[in-house]
Amino acid sequence: MQPTRRDFLRLGLGSSTLLACGATVPAFVARSAAALADGPAARRDRILVVLQLDGGNDGLNTVVPHRDDVYRRLRPRVALPANGLHRLNDDLGLHPSLAGLMRLHEARRLAVVQSVGYPNPNRSHFESMAIWHAGRLDTNRNTPGWLARCLDRRGGPAGADAPALHVSQSLLPQALHGSQRHVPSLAGLEQFRRRLGIPEQAGAAEQRAALDQVGGRQRGAPDSLLQFVERSSLITYTSSARLEGVMRQGGAATGYPEFYGLARRLRLIAQLIKAGLSTSIYYTQLGGFDTHANQLNTHANLMRELGDSVRAFVEDLQRAGQAERVLVLAFSEFGRRLTENASAGTDHGTAGPVLLVGPRVRGGVHGPNPNLRDLDDGDPRHALDFRRVYATVLDQWLNCPSQAVLGERFEHLPLIQA
Repeated sequence: MQPTRRDFLRLGLGSSTLLACGATVPAFVARSAAALADGPAARRDRILVVLQLDGGNDGLNTVVPHRDDVYRRLRPRVALPANGLHRLNDDLGLHPSLAGLMRLHEARRLAVVQSVGYPNPNRSHFESMAIWHAGRLDTNRNTPGWLARCLDRRGGPAGADAPALHVSQSLLPQALHGSQRHVPSLAGLEQFRRRLGIPEQAGAAEQRAALDQVGGRQRGAPDSLLQFVERSSLITYTSSARLEGVMRQGGAATGYPEFYGLARRLRLIAQLIKAGLSTSIYYTQLGGFDTHANQLNTHANLMRELGDSVRAFVEDLQRAGQAERVLVLAFSEFGRRLTENASAGTDHGTAGPVLLVGPRVRGGVHGPNPNLRDLDDGDPRHALDFRRVYATVLDQWLNCPSQAVLGERFEHLPLIQA
């Protein structure tokens, strides 16, 4: 009797197990992975790195309207002093902890898109994030994500490289759910360093026998175990093989602040890019932005992690000659309210800034600043629909038809250089 996909899962042979197989992975998998890994050493196709700021980042204390007296009057404890900000222009400054992003701004590698949101905003974390992930206002749990739809529209060969990778310990984001192409999640660099094979424990021999039996089956049988391996595990093993090669050649990156989880995740993404993967979309997260109480210190630490990690990532890719092909998109599900609360924090708001980073962005501030005198239930109104940012990135960066992905046409923003 041939083993089924369910048997395979029962044995615990998901992508993480195959990733751990290292040198003792069955020969048919190793041969396939090696053959598929023989891609060009330096790819030139474009890459999008999406950075999700979980919890609702306070945009008014990220890109600070320091000359606006309404900002100071309604935030007596949370407002940031003008003399500590990194000056963007006469009216705006970056948070004092964003020295890393200021360095990129000075190099014209940072685009700040102001007042981004959507009509009839929802202040629920779950509902608002679902809208951002779907790229649509009418969503449900079965709605494929905007990036998943992009992957399906772009198509491409069913090779060993994942079309997208989620680098995080959290669940796969809805933005990548629903694609016909498998998108694996990687928790961290340590996964790539496991070289001991399948552990010698109860069931290990059965696992190897199941894999060997799959290796002898006719390729492409519907719902076959081999089909499952090829779609979900082989791409992860091949990515591991490429990264191991880069690391053996001294490809480990330097200059990252090791104590930040975001820096470690971005370093892994940089190493995968330098390894020559054909992966075009990477996705990772930074949490902790739900600053209802004692916001100043918490937000300052998050801003420092964000700025220093992204700066190290861009500079690492620049040294490797890869920066020109990479665009970073950082967003949060909503901003915070204009008026601080009684706990020296801020509550759920609506519109906020979106950040784009890379050598090919049109640096500077884009879009109108928040109008703190024209409020909707206490919040600045959004001026730019977030789908205009998506449409610009889809059409002008990923070469993916935005109207087909988003369901309607949205005017581009001048964010990306030709």
